Amino acid sequence: MKLNDDAQKIIDESPNKIELEASLEQINSLLVAEKIQPTELQWTILINHVNEMIKRSIAREEMSGVDPEMFAEVSEQALAIADKVVQHIGNLPQAEMYVLSIHFEAARQTEI
Repeated sequence: MKLNDDAQKIIDESPNKIELEASLEQINSLLVAEKIQPTELQWTILINHVNEMIKRSIAREEMSGVDPEMFAEVSEQALAIADKVVQHIGNLPQAEMYVLSIHFEAARQTEI
């Protein structure tokens, strides 16, 4: 996992640093297993998103307006990774999986 200064700053300043680091370890393991390697910029954006997901999980907030139909083009591989992350974080609606899957799909497409 290649992290730039911005990504490290998000982690270091997160009020949920332990949870964020644990989630990132899980994500990295899942991506390595699937042979997906995000760029530094993709990692930074993903880390920011996961940080916000953890905040929503703790606050029991929900995203609104997520239509699963909009994600029909996302691969099963990206959706499966996202589902595992959402389950790991907990307290999140299934809609989070769809939005998160975009990060993994983008990284997957970068590889191709």
